[in-house]
Amino acid sequence: MADVAIKRALLSVSDKSGLVELGKALAAKGVELVSTGGTAKALREAGLEVKDVSDLTGFPEMMDGRVKTLHPMVHGGLLAVRDNPEHAAAMEEHAIGAIDLVVVNLYPFEATVMRGAERDEIIENIDIGGPSMVRSAAKNHAFVTIVTDPGDYDTLIGELEATGATSLDFRRKCAAKAFAATAAYDSMISQWFAFADQQQLFPDFLAVNGKAPVELRYGENPHQKAALYTPSGPHGKGIAQAEQLQGKELSYNNYNDADAALELCAEFAGGEPAVVIVKHANPCGVAQGSTLIEAWNEALACDSVSAFGGIVAVNTELDGETARAICEIFTEVVIAPSVSDEAREAFAKKKNLRLLVTGDLPDPRRGGLMVKPITGGLLVQTRDNGAITEADLKVVTKREPTEQELKDCLFAWTVARHVKSNAIVYAKDGATAGIGAGQMNRRDSSRIAAIKAAEAAEKYGWEQSRAVGSAVASDAFFPFADGLLAAAEAGATAIIQPGGSIRDEEVIAAADEQNLAMVFTGMRHFRH
Repeated sequence: MADVAIKRALLSVSDKSGLVELGKALAAKGVELVSTGGTAKALREAGLEVKDVSDLTGFPEMMDGRVKTLHPMVHGGLLAVRDNPEHAAAMEEHAIGAIDLVVVNLYPFEATVMRGAERDEIIENIDIGGPSMVRSAAKNHAFVTIVTDPGDYDTLIGELEATGATSLDFRRKCAAKAFAATAAYDSMISQWFAFADQQQLFPDFLAVNGKAPVELRYGENPHQKAALYTPSGPHGKGIAQAEQLQGKELSYNNYNDADAALELCAEFAGGEPAVVIVKHANPCGVAQGSTLIEAWNEALACDSVSAFGGIVAVNTELDGETARAICEIFTEVVIAPSVSDEAREAFAKKKNLRLLVTGDLPDPRRGGLMVKPITGGLLVQTRDNGAITEADLKVVTKREPTEQELKDCLFAWTVARHVKSNAIVYAKDGATAGIGAGQMNRRDSSRIAAIKAAEAAEKYGWEQSRAVGSAVASDAFFPFADGLLAAAEAGATAIIQPGGSIRDEEVIAAADEQNLAMVFTGMRHFRH
């Protein structure tokens, strides 16, 4: 059972890369080739002798190719336990020949969906016979070799060159990969039916899968193991698909932080040059400017201490001047839609810095589901893609915000939605002045953000903290007036918050007493 000689092979593939080379290698070993449709045609055009599946079954392909391999002559040859006397007798009685090797990859369902095909064409690209053969061969891997990945052709050929047979170890690995392939394939189909065809938000069965894992050095901590998977099926592009131009391998924490930076930076796509600096998945400085270097300087000034060892993302091509400025501090990862030659030259001097190019920025308003494991289950929710405009704001104080205050409110609100709760963001003139994140109460977040603004003023020798005259965003309502009063004490003049507390009137009264302008959004953005 350890080694199985290959005498007959059945080949039926949609991805024909490497097919001819494999066919020639098999034929050179005297293997009988059996095939279907386009696969048989490609092999014959290469000068190989190929037997049609219909020659095996005694039935022609029919119903536009829907029925061709679903036959006892095929599946009997795949599923028969060769050393079982009853199975052997059944094969002899019905003239069923053994099939020792199956090479199959499935109809391109994913590619068909991704190019926007009509429903009927998508349905026709649901493979039936292919998965059936794959599963039959994989189940009987003690006697049958199943290959579903063209990347395994060379290994298969190598085994045949060495011994004329396949090893049990190789067959077991291929069987595991085969079952994973059919599981992922069925998962894609079930997701398309649930989400696209039936417009279900939360289907009865949620298939979550990924492919092509990249094993990382470790997880959040050295004693944890980690890997990166990309989704099977249609999906948007992001950090996982970014091209790494230089630097060390990305770690688990690098991916997590870089994703947070890219998601926030995407909010400014198409706008003025913007720079986002992230540390431990929280922004510590964000700014827009007339130039990228101006935005960098303003973002860095918000919290230069936390920026050390951080992640930087920009919303436009990264130029040389900005790249050289970034290189002045220790930076783990830099992310940009594109990078100029001058910027690449500057970063090349920092060998360990990871430089990622994303092309287009992701759509911050895209849909999709977020999945979080908990003990004994999965929490699933839609992405937080809610957004507000100036027209959505409701002024609730006696004083209305000025045009600049309103602009700063919206900027601060954009940043706050990407800050861990409880989130408080001070912003002024298109730059963050102070950020308070992840505290157990909103008052402490307000105070921490004000402290950071004061420290920046002291470091850079400004006359006063940039919290003075700033707008403050709170990701959720103020349950008490204390957080708002802390912001007022720091010098803020405008507040943007969701509203909705049972103490809203108390908070509004406190704002009026401090001569603050305050607007309600009617939408909160918790981020835990």
